[in-house]
Amino acid sequence: MKKFLCVLVVLSSIFCSAIYASDTHSKTEENEEAFDPTELIMHHISDSHVWHVVSWGEGENEKHIEIPLPIILINDGTFHFFLYSEFDHDTHIAESKGSYFFYHHGKIYNTDKHGNVEYDSDHHIINSKPLDFSLKRNVWSMWISIVIMIWVFTSVAKAYKGGPAKPKGAQSLFEPIIQFVNEDIITEQIGAEKGPKFAPYLLTVFFFIWFNNILGLVPFFPGGSNFTGNISVTMVLALITFFITNINGSKSYWKHTLTAPGVPFFVKVLLVPVEIIGLFTKPFALMIRLLANITAGHIIILSLVSLIFILKTIYISPVSILLTLVMFVLELLVAALQAYIFTLLSALFIGMAVEDHEH
Repeated sequence: MKKFLCVLVVLSSIFCSAIYASDTHSKTEENEEAFDPTELIMHHISDSHVWHVVSWGEGENEKHIEIPLPIILINDGTFHFFLYSEFDHDTHIAESKGSYFFYHHGKIYNTDKHGNVEYDSDHHIINSKPLDFSLKRNVWSMWISIVIMIWVFTSVAKAYKGGPAKPKGAQSLFEPIIQFVNEDIITEQIGAEKGPKFAPYLLTVFFFIWFNNILGLVPFFPGGSNFTGNISVTMVLALITFFITNINGSKSYWKHTLTAPGVPFFVKVLLVPVEIIGLFTKPFALMIRLLANITAGHIIILSLVSLIFILKTIYISPVSILLTLVMFVLELLVAALQAYIFTLLSALFIGMAVEDHEH
């Protein structure tokens, strides 16, 4: 337990220094004193075309190691492929096949070689934008988690080839978790007869969310991405549950949803629309719950770290790091809890849909 706490303290300290260092390269010496926690937080919970690894030094001597990610654009029927590093550090302009692009706060706009940008009355850029298919940090984070999952479960599967044996290594860690999800979630909510049909999806979504939640808490490369706090990710996961639920819905399920049998007509007028709306609010709740809880954890941790730079005193550091450490522990629990809740509710919705009602 002492070793575990020591590791958490070290990780928290690394996190405190890493997130601030990764943001300082976007500030000049003139505005370095005016620390903006909102900008820092939004920078770290948003997706990015570059993956920051480490920074050191200060001012003009500050150095950074970053991994530029691929930029994939289609503009006027022309395909453009180059790395983020092609954008000039000062002008934020990149040239490709005679076209010029301007990078601003994670978005790419068309411009000319002089970098002319037009703004509306609210100071929003109105330049046209190319079709952006860039592979951002969240995409690479997802593939890293997939590779880890394949490696882990391939190793576990190999342990069973020789027949029943005492669990060891990764098998001893993941076997009880797999059994828990299969027996206490899938079988409990869907049933022993129909549960195995949906087990591959539900087991996959549980570990996919859990692994990405954990990877997002790692304060250094290749972690730190807010993958499961991205609405595109949670929306796709919720839509998959939505389609699986309704495609496999039994006749009884649709009959109860669309006709509400055994209910007086004046009640049906109210109940049926509510049931139809419920088809969409259930996956919507799945999407928002996962998004909000994961993003909130990142924001709170970043806010606690920002106290050091807002108050500009080293004396607040022990309090800030201690609170950050507490939040790290809570987020480790939340990482597993949110994977469990998403899987449990998905299994519950599927179980309600495939259940055969007797009248």
